[in-house]
Amino acid sequence: MFDLKGKTALVTGAGSGIGEAIAKAFARAGAFVYAADLDVENGARVASEIGGENAEFIILNVAEKRDCEAAAEKVLDEKGKLDILVNNAGIGHVGTILETSEEDLERLFAVNVRGVFSMTKAFLPSMIARKYGVIVNLASIGGVLAIKDRLAYCTTKFSVVGFTKSIALDHALDGIRANAICPGRVETPFVEKRISEYPDPEKAYAEMSATQAVGRMGTPEEIAAAALYLASDESAFVTGTAFEIDGGFAVGK
Repeated sequence: MFDLKGKTALVTGAGSGIGEAIAKAFARAGAFVYAADLDVENGARVASEIGGENAEFIILNVAEKRDCEAAAEKVLDEKGKLDILVNNAGIGHVGTILETSEEDLERLFAVNVRGVFSMTKAFLPSMIARKYGVIVNLASIGGVLAIKDRLAYCTTKFSVVGFTKSIALDHALDGIRANAICPGRVETPFVEKRISEYPDPEKAYAEMSATQAVGRMGTPEEIAAAALYLASDESAFVTGTAFEIDGGFAVGK
């Protein structure tokens, strides 16, 4: 099950956390993976750990339209196709609207929304031409319900969910499937860094873990397992979903 042999995939933000776990899970399932990231050191590390025959690193800033177009040109020149696009790259911000500047909002939109838009637009025509394409967008539980003090982040992640549903509806008959994954809190380097910035990191960790009904945060590998399912042909009847993998974060809300 979940066999990706013969498939070509590109994962943005593949240099750490969820993106790294997805890239490695796809490679284990047989896909050739383009591990894309702005972080050259870690992106190249992930591709190297997967192995040169099964992965290649692409330096990519999804906030730059030209970078996205160049990535598509490279992949299509080298492989002639892209079967699976995972828009995982994203950034966060803490604050209410009164603590969020226009620059903060624009910075998040540039990566979290325009990045998804530009990557999808760069690859979608070639997918439509082949009548096959799978798009997996990493949203957040903050894309289906509000999270306190995360105004900009939630705004962008709600946008990702809406974007995903629109792509799925507009291009269902073109052989395109698009789904969003909405994780709860996951133990990634990004989250660990945020926790370290709190006055009492130990207390912050406990509080963030308790947010999930199961009493812990998720792991990148648990999110990658869902991405693998959505990328595989076993999920051929699944499109336009906001797949909540949140340890019960949203239960009762």
